[in-house]
Amino acid sequence: MNKILFIDDGPDAFALLRCLTHLPMFTVAAIHSKTAKINAFAAEHNIDLMDEQSFNQHDFTIIQRYTKIGTTAETNVWSYEETWGVISAEFSKQSLMQKAIDSIDDGVIIVKADYTVMYLNDAAAEMADVNRHESVGQAIQSLLPTSGLPRVIERQQPEYNQLQTFANGTKIVTTRMPLSTKGTIRGAIAVFKDVTEARQMAEQITDLNRMREMLEAIINSSNDAISVVDEFGVGLLINPAYKKITGLTEEQVIGKPATTDISEGESIHMQVLQTQRPVRGARLKLGPAKRDVIVNVAPIIVDKKLKGSIGVIHDVSELNSLMGELKQAKKKIASLEANYTFQDILGQSNGIQHAIAQGKLGANTDLPILLLGETGTGKELFAHAIHYESERRHQPFVRVNCAALTETLLESELFGYEQGAFSGALRTGKKGLFEEAGEGSIFLDEVGEMSLQTQAKLLRVLQESEVVRVGGTKPIKIKARVIAATNVNLQLFMSTKRFREDLYYRLNTLPIYIPPLRERIEDIPILALRLIEKINEDYGRNIRNLSDYALAQLQQYAWPGNIRELENVLAREMIYKNLGETEIDFVAHADISVLKPGSAPKVDRAKPEKLEDFLAEQERGFLLETLAHVHYVKTEAAKRLGISVRSLYYKLEKYGIE
Repeated sequence: MNKILFIDDGPDAFALLRCLTHLPMFTVAAIHSKTAKINAFAAEHNIDLMDEQSFNQHDFTIIQRYTKIGTTAETNVWSYEETWGVISAEFSKQSLMQKAIDSIDDGVIIVKADYTVMYLNDAAAEMADVNRHESVGQAIQSLLPTSGLPRVIERQQPEYNQLQTFANGTKIVTTRMPLSTKGTIRGAIAVFKDVTEARQMAEQITDLNRMREMLEAIINSSNDAISVVDEFGVGLLINPAYKKITGLTEEQVIGKPATTDISEGESIHMQVLQTQRPVRGARLKLGPAKRDVIVNVAPIIVDKKLKGSIGVIHDVSELNSLMGELKQAKKKIASLEANYTFQDILGQSNGIQHAIAQGKLGANTDLPILLLGETGTGKELFAHAIHYESERRHQPFVRVNCAALTETLLESELFGYEQGAFSGALRTGKKGLFEEAGEGSIFLDEVGEMSLQTQAKLLRVLQESEVVRVGGTKPIKIKARVIAATNVNLQLFMSTKRFREDLYYRLNTLPIYIPPLRERIEDIPILALRLIEKINEDYGRNIRNLSDYALAQLQQYAWPGNIRELENVLAREMIYKNLGETEIDFVAHADISVLKPGSAPKVDRAKPEKLEDFLAEQERGFLLETLAHVHYVKTEAAKRLGISVRSLYYKLEKYGIE
């Protein structure tokens, strides 16, 4: 790059000086001038002001107009009447300056006053997609129709940082300067840079910004609350609906853990980030007001990498009316359908397998079936499966809890009623459930709780296959098959005249005994795991298994409430688990009665070889049993053990008991 000492006092000197400062191949290092405007320009651009005595002390290329300085060995001094002619002469000699211009990435084009091309460098030819040597002498309008050089020559005004597009699509930013001497225009020069890629990137950034603005507008206008976290579970984005539902601000959520907004329940964001699987329909309570919400959360995957998760939150309070109507509709539909099959009845014990085999045999007959078993053993599950296994599976399945209805209401529900049969009856009358069942099945749960009068009417239905509506006299034929269930001893009820013998023998044609849970202890592991899956879905938990010790605890209990009680115990344990825990290692929150008094859970372990190990194992088991009896109250446990609280903590740490 050439250093220039600019010497001039002519009327057009300032225009030339400005042009030279825009050319990348020149550096105006010093100025000698008596013009105040040029001197001010030098001060503004940090350019040295020099006198004539200092010229030979520097290796400068000197451009002189009007004032002849001379030529020395150390300094080039030019004297000529036309500035552009000097530049042209220098280029024609293939001087160092021309080589510098040819080597730069910026394009340079010089035209004469008649608009013909005098010079262009390689960069300009490549950008414009023209032949460099053939272009010299051509009119700039024919070579580059969009060129602004003719306009600069006509107006004799420079143009800075102008955007221009060549015919081949190349976009440039150019600065154009007129070249003149003694007020006469001699041509013009243009220096430009290719900004095609930069322009495209700018357009892409603009498009991305517009897309981002649109997405933000969509998210902010949504009536559903939206929450986004990164792959570490840190809050990234929330919308106004989220703030309205939770009562939290951006400062309280953005940059904070995903658990910040949860008042009850576990973070579904964290669960999704751990499993990389979506979760739908999870129930939570959010914010200080504990708003009841339903949450759908899905992972955000970019280039097969987890980048975070997005949650859509529905305010349940606003959906209560619709959910109520839907619940009623589902209840009506469910009452006419069988929801379970024999595949849903789990267990490998002899008792449950025998009951399943009897149920499948009974399903292929039209005989009444009587299901016998304690509360919570799954009698209704068997009734569903029997109906589904039979040829009546495509017909209605109607369920009736005989213990939940009064005698009068039960009769009107079972057998229907005629117009005006009683106060409040529908004018059109109503079909009974036996009629609603059609050719399907009717399940009479807790049949032992029926009154003797209702039992007599049920006996007629079984004997004659017909019903008479309340307030009516005309018998109506029915084809439904009866499946009855009871948890009481009907033979004992018969001895006390609380149940009709003739009805018992009608119902007891095909009895099926469903064993209680205490008679099928070996089925507890598979039942517990299935119940854990169900509770995970209901409460948004992520428990996956039971430890050997917890399983041993469950197998030591008599389970008077059977499978229903087992589900309640597991649900209670899962609710008390901390975020991120995936195993029930100890049943600590069950009632004291969960464990047999004085019995410790038996866990299969390798038999210790040393007395020290055996005693340590016994001590650990005794500590766990004692803690379970006092609900993990350590002061009470220490009191029962006859040791200090400090000693108890030492032993807990020693045996790894949390």
